[in-house]
Amino acid sequence: MKLALFVERDGVLNHDCMAGNKPVSPLSLAQLAPKTEAIEPLRQVKAAGYLLIATTHQPKLSRGELDRRELDRMHDMLRRIFGLDDICVCPHEEADFCPCRKPRPGLMTEAAFKWHLNLEQSFVLGNKWEDGEAANNAGCTSLQIASPWIGRGHHDIVLSTVAEVPRMIARLRAERKTLAAAR
Repeated sequence: MKLALFVERDGVLNHDCMAGNKPVSPLSLAQLAPKTEAIEPLRQVKAAGYLLIATTHQPKLSRGELDRRELDRMHDMLRRIFGLDDICVCPHEEADFCPCRKPRPGLMTEAAFKWHLNLEQSFVLGNKWEDGEAANNAGCTSLQIASPWIGRGHHDIVLSTVAEVPRMIARLRAERKTLAAAR
């Protein structure tokens, strides 16, 4: 089975747009501002054998406030910049209670089926409390980038920057191998 790093799109791969004190998703390619500091760390994770799968909530798609072609253009750019293997999108409103809207694990379980993933050995990288809860609900290890939005929800490990991710994954992978060998 394969391993993956699920990466939250907004706030990790690209800078959040802000509406007052609240982060919001960009609505156009012109608003999309990729976080170039994440390129090399994510390339290292991919080189270590992990699939890179972005996850994102895009309820403005179902509301008609976000054009599907514009979303595809943004995602094409992110795929090229970060070497993403896939991007999983939840187009639903929070009130829809769909299984794919984080903190529910549907985006991860759908990707696990598609890509034949071992979720217990995979990771979720996010910067919001929903990402940590979704990781926990899917059986993944959560790596949270410190932000005002991680809150008090579940998070296994909080990191200062994306640059710390490859080392942390390598350390946790080595610890898991050591534990497995000791059994």
